[in-house]
Amino acid sequence: MKTTAAHDERIAKMTFAAVYPHYLTKVEKKGRTKDELHQVIKWLTGIDEKKLQKLIAEKATFETFFQQVRLNPNARLITGVICGYRVEEIKNPLTQQVRYLDKLVDELAKGRSLNKILRSS
Repeated sequence: MKTTAAHDERIAKMTFAAVYPHYLTKVEKKGRTKDELHQVIKWLTGIDEKKLQKLIAEKATFETFFQQVRLNPNARLITGVICGYRVEEIKNPLTQQVRYLDKLVDELAKGRSLNKILRSS
């Protein structure tokens, strides 16, 4: 599937604070923890707990969220399909970054080990 400009814009304007509770519910429903979710977010973005809570409180959009983080250089190793999109083929950098996060959360919820989720080269 190819993303459209409207799709990319919708993702950019979506707030991280609105999506975060869904991430948390998804992983906890599958027996994973908030700490594990935060480890995954920290690995991808480099942000600590304090910065994460600040971005949630500010209701930062995904656009703002990803402007304020440094993406892990190994994020390019995240591959596969999420929400009908092959993450490695997404052309819009922001949409790809959001889908990277979605993919990691999905892997966590599916029971994949943290060692495999937190890819190393």
